[in-house]
Amino acid sequence: MTLANRCRRIGMLCVDVDGVLSPGDIVYAQASGMFQRSDCGEEKAFHVRDGSGFKRWHNAGKHSAIVTGRQSAMVSVRARETGIAHVLQGCRDKVESLEGLLADLKVELSEVCFVGDDVIDVGVMERVGLAVAVADACVEARQSAHYITRQPGGRGAVREVIELILRCQGTW
Repeated sequence: MTLANRCRRIGMLCVDVDGVLSPGDIVYAQASGMFQRSDCGEEKAFHVRDGSGFKRWHNAGKHSAIVTGRQSAMVSVRARETGIAHVLQGCRDKVESLEGLLADLKVELSEVCFVGDDVIDVGVMERVGLAVAVADACVEARQSAHYITRQPGGRGAVREVIELILRCQGTW
């Protein structure tokens, strides 16, 4: 199947966070006293074009979800800001988590685009209609992808994917 044909079938965009929506850096800021993770504030950076891309995606009547192995309050904030309705955090098994969500939404895997960057994403990438790896993804993720972005994770890669799909569907 061609990339354009895969894109035409997509109605739901699912993305990882660290390394995809954010550059993947985890920065801890010491809050007080002795340095322990529980005492730290965690920082994440998100790219503005990814956010505007999600707004165009939703305006086109499409659905979206975040599927991530980590948990962060900042991810929930970013999801609200960009209109991402489904946020699955702390997923030990991304395949199981995503399949549960899709069953609830009555969405087929062939209608899903998943954007990932690491080994934990490969299982999902091997099942969806359009698997995307960001430019700086690990080898395994790039090998599992139907498309590899030009932009690295956290630097507009998700916007690139949104634009690609919507252009193929004639709705950009």
